[in-house]
Amino acid sequence: MTSEVNLRELVLDALLAVTRDGEYSHIALKGILDKYQYLSKQERSFLTRVFEGTLEHMIWIDYVINQFSNVKVNKMKPVIRTVLRSSVYELKYMDAVPAGATCNEAVKLVQKRGFHNLKGFVNGVLRNISRNLENVELPVKDVAPVDHLSVKYSMPEWIVVEWMEQYPKENVEEMLAAFQTEAPTGIRVNTSRISRDELVKILEDEGVTVQTPENIAIQAQKVITIQAQKDAAIQVQKDAAIQAQKDAAIQVPDGLFISGYDHLGALPSFQKGLFYVQDMSSMMVSHLAAPKEGDHVLDVCAAPGGKSIHMAELLKGTGMVEARDLTPNKVELIRENIRRCRLSNIKAVQADARLLREEDIETADIVIADLPCSGLGVIGRKPDIKYKMTREKQKELAALQQEILHTVSHYVKPGGILMYSTCTINREENEENVSRFLQQHPEFHLELQNQLLPEPGRQDGFFIARLKKENHE
Repeated sequence: MTSEVNLRELVLDALLAVTRDGEYSHIALKGILDKYQYLSKQERSFLTRVFEGTLEHMIWIDYVINQFSNVKVNKMKPVIRTVLRSSVYELKYMDAVPAGATCNEAVKLVQKRGFHNLKGFVNGVLRNISRNLENVELPVKDVAPVDHLSVKYSMPEWIVVEWMEQYPKENVEEMLAAFQTEAPTGIRVNTSRISRDELVKILEDEGVTVQTPENIAIQAQKVITIQAQKDAAIQVQKDAAIQAQKDAAIQVPDGLFISGYDHLGALPSFQKGLFYVQDMSSMMVSHLAAPKEGDHVLDVCAAPGGKSIHMAELLKGTGMVEARDLTPNKVELIRENIRRCRLSNIKAVQADARLLREEDIETADIVIADLPCSGLGVIGRKPDIKYKMTREKQKELAALQQEILHTVSHYVKPGGILMYSTCTINREENEENVSRFLQQHPEFHLELQNQLLPEPGRQDGFFIARLKKENHE
């Protein structure tokens, strides 16, 4: 580890920013990595892994700490609680780090932060956990299924209950496991500048590991074939899963998965705008919208601009995409991405999607409404979401989605398309919202609706609905 900076202290500061101060995890991590750009690849990897892993497994970590500490986690001082959490993550998941080193560094850190009187407490708790970690027992699944899943997968109980009400139990555990599976980064090729094959070669020359959605589907098929040989009864279900993967690969022909890189912003191919970071499920929105050359597209909640930029690329330099968002900062973020991708048929505009703009009524061939949501489909990439969201906030978001959908539906031309999407798997925000909208807007009909559940290494949880406005001509 570098002598210039204490990596565990950086982890502590980033975790406190999220758990104590309410910062979003991706913003807290980016802030640290941007500030300490001189860190080596190994150091950045250690920092990122401990930070993200501690958040991802925090409910399980707290469960463990509470079994070995007389002071419960929620009664501890934030610094002590956070040092213990990240240290327990190291003890469980960082095999290359000796347990003694983890305990010693934790003690040094709490002393450095002024808690000299608690160094014995921290040392005692961690040493005890280190000796007994493999003997920790989860709540019994058959006796307390919600508690068991909540602790095992570090998911708040209310979310587990909600999903068990909405999905088969086996699907719920598969989703929970998928969120804890390390996934490569999804990217979309800027096809206005380069072909997918050309970008693959450039990325590989830059030392990046590249996979195509087709290859991942083939790999999954091999695994599923082995599983099916063991249990022939599940063959039909597994075949359906493979077909869904193949369909997704067809629907995102400009998608790739990358891994093995150090700092994304340091890749020349990224700096030149040859690709855009975007999940496969998100890419499907623009493909399923099926824009025609010359179309006028309105994206009403666009930041950071992925779907808008994708639509502009699919329009092949024709038509116009207007990417809107609420605040100046979000609009500037869209503009930065437009500049990097070097597109001319797209502009960013500040606007409140809740307020009707009379001049825009029936002017858009396609309206994209990827609306603010609970975000429970992207927990795998943003684990702090599960701790920030509540049932009450979900209901407020569902109401906001209805309000925005009602407003922006007026912008769709007769015969035009309204694409509604969210990055959640909560039916109140998805299927139920579509049903309510159609009841209130009989001029629209549903052409397709797809709830994408999270799949290990492939895609986030996502919802897409394509709604067509009747043409009375």
